[in-house]
Amino acid sequence: MRIPALLAVLLVAGCSQSTAAPSPSPEGAVRLSGGGQFATKGTAAVVYDSKLAPEGAQASATVESSPGRTVSSLVVEGLLAKRAYGAHLHVNPCGAKPDDAGAHFQHQAGHADAANEVWLDVKTDEAGMGRATATQAWGFPVGTVPGSIVIHAQPTKADGTAGPRVACVTLSR
Repeated sequence: MRIPALLAVLLVAGCSQSTAAPSPSPEGAVRLSGGGQFATKGTAAVVYDSKLAPEGAQASATVESSPGRTVSSLVVEGLLAKRAYGAHLHVNPCGAKPDDAGAHFQHQAGHADAANEVWLDVKTDEAGMGRATATQAWGFPVGTVPGSIVIHAQPTKADGTAGPRVACVTLSR
């Protein structure tokens, strides 16, 4: 039985939540999520390259940030089989154009690396399904949260580049 990607993320996130309230901190605690079937219109889940994210493809994402720790998860379904994609948090929500999501979200502005950004590279299986999780040793700065997760055409290189933008999932509280 195949569980839709969004349901799988919600089940995992619901089972892993702590009941303890986060302690006060300059960074605060934030939970973001988003997902859906990729479409050319709208902003919840947008496709920019239907060859790499064909009709029926979908994704879901969660990002939980608390003082000193951020955990981000991405689940994809219906992408091309046995293929690697790059994925990153971006500063803005998705839009009609790939560049609308803005630059990679960085904990501290100025350098692109796996310690300062969230890289969720994913490799799909024979059915086009894949998942990735990244844990960072930092929380979001007060008043600053990413707006989306963008899926790129290639896995992330050492300099943080991952090729053209294939699809985007807007994150919201």
